[in-house]
Amino acid sequence: MRLRDTIIWSVCIVLAIGLCILAGVQLDSINRQRQDMGLIIDRPENVPPELVFATVATGAFRGLVVDALWMRADRLKEEGQFFDARQLAEWITILQPRFASVWEFHAWNMAYNISVAIPATQPDQRWRWVRNGYELLRDEAIDKYKLKNLTLYHELARIFQHKIGGVSDDAHKYYKIQLAMAMEPLLGSPDNQLDWHDNRYFDALAQTPADWRQITEDPNVAALVAALKSADDAFSDQKEFAGRYLSLRQDARRFKPEAGKVIDGFRGAEALRKFDLFARAYTLRKTWKLDPVMMRDLNRSYGPIDFRDPNTHLPLDWRHPDCHAIYWAVKGLQIAAEEQARKFEMKETNADRIVGHCLQDLFRNGKMFIHDVPLQVPVKAGSLETQTQIFKEVFLRPDMRMFEPYNRIVLAVLEKYKNDDSYESLQNGHRNMLKNAILLFYQSGHKPQAQSIYNEMRRLYPLKEFESPSVEGYVKSRFNEELKNIALNDATEMISAMLSEAYFRYALRDDEEAAGRENMAKEIWDYYQSKYSDENRIDLPDFKLLRYLAMRDFLEDWLYPPNLRLSLLARIEIEKPELAEQLKSWKEQLEQQKEQIKQQEQDLSKSF
Repeated sequence: MRLRDTIIWSVCIVLAIGLCILAGVQLDSINRQRQDMGLIIDRPENVPPELVFATVATGAFRGLVVDALWMRADRLKEEGQFFDARQLAEWITILQPRFASVWEFHAWNMAYNISVAIPATQPDQRWRWVRNGYELLRDEAIDKYKLKNLTLYHELARIFQHKIGGVSDDAHKYYKIQLAMAMEPLLGSPDNQLDWHDNRYFDALAQTPADWRQITEDPNVAALVAALKSADDAFSDQKEFAGRYLSLRQDARRFKPEAGKVIDGFRGAEALRKFDLFARAYTLRKTWKLDPVMMRDLNRSYGPIDFRDPNTHLPLDWRHPDCHAIYWAVKGLQIAAEEQARKFEMKETNADRIVGHCLQDLFRNGKMFIHDVPLQVPVKAGSLETQTQIFKEVFLRPDMRMFEPYNRIVLAVLEKYKNDDSYESLQNGHRNMLKNAILLFYQSGHKPQAQSIYNEMRRLYPLKEFESPSVEGYVKSRFNEELKNIALNDATEMISAMLSEAYFRYALRDDEEAAGRENMAKEIWDYYQSKYSDENRIDLPDFKLLRYLAMRDFLEDWLYPPNLRLSLLARIEIEKPELAEQLKSWKEQLEQQKEQIKQQEQDLSKSF
């Protein structure tokens, strides 16, 4: 018996040694595969000592520790202890950085729960937590840890689309303004005629070098960089150089006078133009994690159509939160396609929905106008003495140029999911959007376009409510229905469309009809304001401002010929010369458009 035990022990020892050797031989191959699959992640810096100990000490039991922490965090969330839940979520991301659900929970908790736990009277503090939420997903989970989970991209897109772009949060206007003001310096160059309204600007951004070594290969650019470093120590840190350069261009008073003199010395030079573009592209890539090449491509696919040439798409307004949401949703879909090629199953429906919702939002609220509002505020707390302070206000209004991109993309999505359980709900969303589009085009005076959309809706959705072949009868019933349950988007669309139609009538000298449209718009404004008088987050701007914006929309509307728009300006010059002076630039643009069309007609006649 003793010999038998000895033999068994010897065999076991030999097998154990052999298996250890075999495992060691396989280790390099396994590590290479883990590296290829992105499963090896560097440990973050500044990790708390207790967590370093827990990570090392728990070893194979780390999963159990994470489960315990996760259950505790979930319980704290249910109890409303969001700040404590946030701390536990941070620990979980360190212990298990590939756990996508905790990144999602952590970001959602900050953007939605913690932000609204702060009073709406402190919008800057609320915004800090909303920003923390999307930066956690964008900068940590996606950029730093390279997680390729479609859910993370969807959640990131949803924060932009719903939390910032929506109206559910009392501080949503503040969020929109902060995002727009942060993006605005990156969408145009002081020394360059191009800006975000021009596709050539995004072409130039996409072609800009991605790193410092490439841009400083130009000796003139290198001289500019060296001069700024010598002029002010603020430019000594290369990582902060581009951001501080953009700050210098916006307000030279933030830096030493010598730095402003450097810019003056290079003003008009090609080196300044090149570095200006580089600084904007560099900031987009490094700070916002937006690839200018992809931004350009999204402009070409999702941008508003140019009514002068329906085959051309104009750039998106990247100040708008929905544009950021589209970027991350599409990026997620691209990642999903790559992962599916490697046999991973990923659900894409939610990301496709986000894109469709964003395009719909841009149709209904795509034009962004930020204006200054003077308000009287106390000089100090409790004081009766007041002083005037300027606050910024944001107003969004419809952009009918976005209908074609929306309709085209959603029809493709419907085809993609025609055999999926989500098909019916996607159809319902598309049909409701077509209803809104018909009403908006018709009330704006674009009846042929409204009839065309109505015809398409009748073809795609042959329902009883669309039996009438004429769009007029449908619009009348739809208008009455909308007025009964009027919401912010409905009111904005109705008022903008009616005022635009009023200016169209004024241009035709049909003053009676024009006054009728304007009066109806005012009645809708009064009705809506009285209904939501206590809801500041969903109120409308002053009616005078709406009239001015509607005039701008009419003057910029290429669906109307230049002669007609010039006719309105001619009346304004006679009847309201002070307003005509403000609109002088529009007259010059319209005269140029008129000459272009005239030249095109002459060229066309010669070809025959």
